[in-house]
Amino acid sequence: MVTIKDIADRAGVSFSTVSKALRDSPLVQHKTKQHILAIAKEMGYQPNIAARSLVSRKSGAIGVVWPSIERAALSSLITKINEQLEMQGYVTLLSISNLESAVEIFRRYQVDAILVFGDQDSFSSFNQLNPLQIPILTYGAAGYTPYSAVDVNRGQAVRLAVRHLAGLGHTNIAYIGEPQSHDPLQTVKIEAFREEMDALGLPAAHDAVLLMNGLEFHDGYMAARTMLERSPRPTAVISGGVDLTRGILRAIGEHGLSVPQDLSVVSYDNLPQMEDLGVPMTVVGVAIATITSVIAATILELIDQPESLKTVYLEPELVVRSSTSKMN
Repeated sequence: MVTIKDIADRAGVSFSTVSKALRDSPLVQHKTKQHILAIAKEMGYQPNIAARSLVSRKSGAIGVVWPSIERAALSSLITKINEQLEMQGYVTLLSISNLESAVEIFRRYQVDAILVFGDQDSFSSFNQLNPLQIPILTYGAAGYTPYSAVDVNRGQAVRLAVRHLAGLGHTNIAYIGEPQSHDPLQTVKIEAFREEMDALGLPAAHDAVLLMNGLEFHDGYMAARTMLERSPRPTAVISGGVDLTRGILRAIGEHGLSVPQDLSVVSYDNLPQMEDLGVPMTVVGVAIATITSVIAATILELIDQPESLKTVYLEPELVVRSSTSKMN
């Protein structure tokens, strides 16, 4: 294994100079720093997290507890977060273990902070965690944990979708996004849908919200098939997420219908790929770039101030594209 001493011998400088250069210290001249970094790269140097922690009391690593490797929105988030943290000199360690196991592993590695992507399976687990000296930031679980959180105003996002469709003249609007098992994050959206429909004088039928097994492609597909068999058929649908939206679009196409001529569709999840789903999708939510920059900045704040407690709510926006149109 290549060490800092090996790099120092090769570069003809002191151990201390190499250490400062690898930490991007301003105390090392730019030319010398670039020379040392080039040698380190050539020699295949990898920093020893444990050794770094003993010296600086900081590991330079952030643990991420990951609920699913399949959800498109979460995959986009972690990719961008990793990029932003790397720019600040941090590495991310990803765990798909349950919350307690993942946190214990990260504690052993002495990570500087832990990011938890909240889902319905993790809410009860938060209260079972032993007190830690490591700051924890949750995404998607504000109000359900005793830890700092970054979250999206999901209810407002759905309200924006309902208002948009109502403004286009739609009165028979369905919502696809209720899993069989209780999920507080989805419940917020459903309650907002019913409340906004009622506020606009468009009381939703009892079956306007379609029940599904989960929140994946197949669940959206099956729910949409059920919806399309109804008479009268809804003229518009709001999807609870991008994976559901893909399934909804498949079902609409198989029924020989088209978007938005036969059915207007609005999707939760403001992702770049929403422009490329066969029809450019009208969406509600917070842009991925905004979410990831706030998460990264908040993690860094918590590392500097581990005793602080922060809750940040992000306000969504409506992005109108060609998947919605006025009633004929």
